[in-house]
Amino acid sequence: MKLWDKGSRTDKAAERFTIGRDAEFDLMLAPFDVLGSIAHGIMLGESGIITAEDSKRIVAELQNIYAEINSGRFQIEPSIEDIHTQVEIELTRRLGDAGKKIHSGRSRNDQVLVDIAMFLRQNIETIVVETHLLANKLLELSEKYKSVLLPGYTHFQVAMPSSFGLWFGAYAESLSDDLAVLLGIFSVINKNPLGSGAGYGSSFPLNRMRTTELLGFEKLVVNSVYAQMKRGKLEKITADGMGNIAATLAKMAMDITLYVSQNFSFISFPEDLTTGSSIMPHKKNPDIFELIRAKCNKIRAVGYDVSLVIGNLPSGYHRDMQIVKEILFPAFMDLSDCIQIMHQAIVRAEIRQDIMNNDMYRNAFSVEQVNQLTIEGVPFRDAYKFVASSIENGTFAPDRNLQHTHEGSIGNLCNNIIAISLSDIIAQFPFENIRQSYKMLLRR
Repeated sequence: MKLWDKGSRTDKAAERFTIGRDAEFDLMLAPFDVLGSIAHGIMLGESGIITAEDSKRIVAELQNIYAEINSGRFQIEPSIEDIHTQVEIELTRRLGDAGKKIHSGRSRNDQVLVDIAMFLRQNIETIVVETHLLANKLLELSEKYKSVLLPGYTHFQVAMPSSFGLWFGAYAESLSDDLAVLLGIFSVINKNPLGSGAGYGSSFPLNRMRTTELLGFEKLVVNSVYAQMKRGKLEKITADGMGNIAATLAKMAMDITLYVSQNFSFISFPEDLTTGSSIMPHKKNPDIFELIRAKCNKIRAVGYDVSLVIGNLPSGYHRDMQIVKEILFPAFMDLSDCIQIMHQAIVRAEIRQDIMNNDMYRNAFSVEQVNQLTIEGVPFRDAYKFVASSIENGTFAPDRNLQHTHEGSIGNLCNNIIAISLSDIIAQFPFENIRQSYKMLLRR
């Protein structure tokens, strides 16, 4: 059954091909399709497009369907094309002609658009909350291990002293920036496309500002053509935002796979967080972090994959957009899994305390001596040559008592600044407003 059914028959192979995996991903859109329909039904009644009585009955029955979706009792029937069709048919079965009126003043195109916008909002909230928790934990670990030194590297060569405080804090601040970018993306998503129809508006006297308010959108997508142009664009920028977080996690996972190796031996993990070898009894493999690295690199490619689907399309709707759901939707679950497992694993990291006491890292302290000589009045280049000479002739004696005081250094991490920045970013996401809007829709 199709919303566009005019009585003609469709070739079965063509039908199967065009529907594709829609039923699988459309169930993820089901609660949002119903919420959007509730808001639309309220607006239709208030605008006089349908009677107040029909509007009231439609809203009440949609609330029942929403409850069935949440309980797992609602499914897309094999003969039904998509979730939008299933909801409308179910409404018509229960209400008769009144149910048929719900599609007045909208197209399946703007219906899908508003569903996807709401789906993205909710899934971004999940990612934001989990990322914030991980960032806070990294700041906590940064403070806990702020005095534990480890070598810093450039070109994979021992460079200068670093610390676990700096290392943990670096990834916390990186996630803070990733969330700041996602906040900007969220503001683009948080605009209501409902009422734009198939991209060219409607002759019905719709009140688009009313559905914007009812669904908790911050603003309206004003231009009807542009509303359709945002299909694919929303998914692309969301994927890019997720890719930033994934890139941070992948880099941290890469660090960890190096740090747990016997050649580094900076960090270790309990045996239940590692895997063994079928022939080498000594092995404790960091499979968790290797898989985080791989999954996150795959997530980083999602935005590019979406770009390939939508990149050469003109304005207006095209069925190509259907494929975008298959690319993007699974990425939310993968990223959420990676954030959660990184959080669970990193809190159980066992940090080696005496790394920099090893003589192999003695030259990492050479810059400290150069700087100290410069502070004492020796020109920097002369101090550099003096220390370089002492390293070459074997007389260099490192001073491991570091005196780093500037903001963001080993001795002055300024994690409070990062924490405040994180809190400020999180406070700007309007998640609570959206939740309250949904509650109002379901109470009517």
